Amino acid sequence: MKFPLRNLIFEKIKQVGNITDVDLLNNLNKEEIQVTDDTFNKILLDLEIFGLIRVSWIEKHKRRIEVSHGDLKLDYMDRGD
Repeated sequence: MKFPLRNLIFEKIKQVGNITDVDLLNNLNKEEIQVTDDTFNKILLDLEIFGLIRVSWIEKHKRRIEVSHGDLKLDYMDRGD
C-alpha cells in the first residue's frame, strides 16, 4: 500500500521532532523517494497551514522544520455536539 507523500514527510518529521529541510530531503533520497523542490515546498506549506509543523529560516538557504505541539484549537473540537 502506497501512502501519500504528505503523510510520509510528516511521519519523518514526527520521528525526529525537528530537522532541517536539507537533511529531510537527504533522508527521503536515501529511501529512494524522489521529490521536486516545488512539491516539497508545497507539502511543507500545506502541513504548516494545517498546524502540524512550523518552518523557520536558519540560514539563507536552510530551514528548520519542527512538529507543532497543538497550539491551534480547532472550533469543531470545542463544540459539544
